[in-house]
Amino acid sequence: MSLFTKSLSKTSFLTLCLGSSIGLYSSAAVSEVESDPWEGVNRITYGFNKGVDLVVLRPLAKGYEFVTPDPVEKGVHNFFSNLSDVGSLVNNLLQLKGDASAHDFARIMLNTTFGLGGILDVATPMGSPKSGEDFGQTLGYWGVGSGPYLVLPFLGPSSVRDGFAKIPDSYTNVWGQAVDHVPTRNTGYGLEVLDARVGLFPLEKLISGDEYSFVRDAYLQRREFSVRDGRMDTGFDASDF
Repeated sequence: MSLFTKSLSKTSFLTLCLGSSIGLYSSAAVSEVESDPWEGVNRITYGFNKGVDLVVLRPLAKGYEFVTPDPVEKGVHNFFSNLSDVGSLVNNLLQLKGDASAHDFARIMLNTTFGLGGILDVATPMGSPKSGEDFGQTLGYWGVGSGPYLVLPFLGPSSVRDGFAKIPDSYTNVWGQAVDHVPTRNTGYGLEVLDARVGLFPLEKLISGDEYSFVRDAYLQRREFSVRDGRMDTGFDASDF
């Protein structure tokens, strides 16, 4: 799979985790998917990312998965997932979604306290699933179009809107903001990236046909689906708040 990511953007990495949801909506579900006018350049970047992934990231992720006990691997995943809920909380507040904001706050409190700092995910079994909001979704909620599809070096599938949104998203990265010790911070970044890459292994089997086109269409559909909070309607709906 063509994807290699830096620590700045776990979100862009995880947005490929969508194969299981593609069958949930037809082309009518996304009536305004932007075109890909930069396909030539995007394909070159995609090929570069795939090469880096195959040579560097994928082998490292395979090694990490092999040597790390499942409970430890799950704990690492839960820990960084809990930290990312802070970004979800901020973006739900920016979208004026009171209930969703309260939901995110409850998740953070439950997992941070009863979940031993987030190592255990106690919120999801209690009926409080992850919302996964980011600034790209916030911009989309307020009517900002995605713009053309864009493959970013190292960061993977994106769009003009989502690429810009990675900058404010970096300020809600709790690990990056809170940990001053550079070696510790970078180690955490590395673990976060490896955890995300391991999560993509089962989804690689879902890719069919032209890989570039499959990933592009799946990414755009998934992002539109996320911006609309799973709604099948079209157009901006300000009545949600």
